[in-house]
Amino acid sequence: MSENLSYSAKSEVANLIKRRTRLERLKIALSKAPISAWFGMIVLFIYFFAAIFAPLIAPHGEAEIFPVAYAPWGDGHIFGTDQIGRDIFSRIIYAARNTIGICLLATFIALGIGTVFGIIAALDRRYLDQLLSRIVDTLMAIPVMIFTFILLSVFGPTNFNLIVILGILESTRFFRISRSVAVGQVVLEYVEVARLRGENLSYIIFREILPNIASPLIIEFGLRFIFIIFTISSLSFLGIGIQPPSADWASMVRENAILIQYAQYDITAGLTPLIPAAAIALLCVSINFVVDWYLYITSGLKDDVK
Repeated sequence: MSENLSYSAKSEVANLIKRRTRLERLKIALSKAPISAWFGMIVLFIYFFAAIFAPLIAPHGEAEIFPVAYAPWGDGHIFGTDQIGRDIFSRIIYAARNTIGICLLATFIALGIGTVFGIIAALDRRYLDQLLSRIVDTLMAIPVMIFTFILLSVFGPTNFNLIVILGILESTRFFRISRSVAVGQVVLEYVEVARLRGENLSYIIFREILPNIASPLIIEFGLRFIFIIFTISSLSFLGIGIQPPSADWASMVRENAILIQYAQYDITAGLTPLIPAAAIALLCVSINFVVDWYLYITSGLKDDVK
């Protein structure tokens, strides 16, 4: 009994040391992060803050309609109103909630499905590996944009269908990444020891292999999040993505594009459709900055982060 308690205490101390070491490494990395990384993190914080507290920040409701359509900037509407009189500034804030929320859910679904099946394929390396790999190759042979457009036309352009379809289609990328990095891990001693101990498949996947391949998956998560934003924005611009009355940046670009031709008379009118487009671009650039920094500090190239 004392030996078991002693082993448990030693294990707890070891875990505490690991957590403290990771925290110290994070503090060092943040203190030496470049300006681009800090810019990306600050912008992402603003976006997520706006997405979470949109009802408290937005001056008007998401679908609230005012008497004047295409009202100019100011006079109660910071960026004016759209073609049916909705406040553009409020809809930009609500669009952050809709776009980021849907993209995050789709990316998490893709991460979960692709990573689990990728590690299972690496563990099997026989018939199951061949079957899963050929299914993934077939799905990847069809452009995601076209495949998503077809499926949404069949099942309907609801937010639920959009999340599920993109999550399944984008999981093929996580499958390829997780399988390729897990192949080198499944032959190591710690996996064999877990198997000899009689650990089940879920324990081996989530407690043994996954923590050792987390870095490339986190990087892929950031990049895949950007690609899903682009896909949803393209679909919304075509009218089959996020459906009204839900606000979406790409839909707002399409709805207010006519104002560009009036820029010679009112410069603010010409800038109105560019604001939601800039919101998409700024979000993707900020994610790229943070992902590049994370890749740099986890690749072993940053010698000054010990």
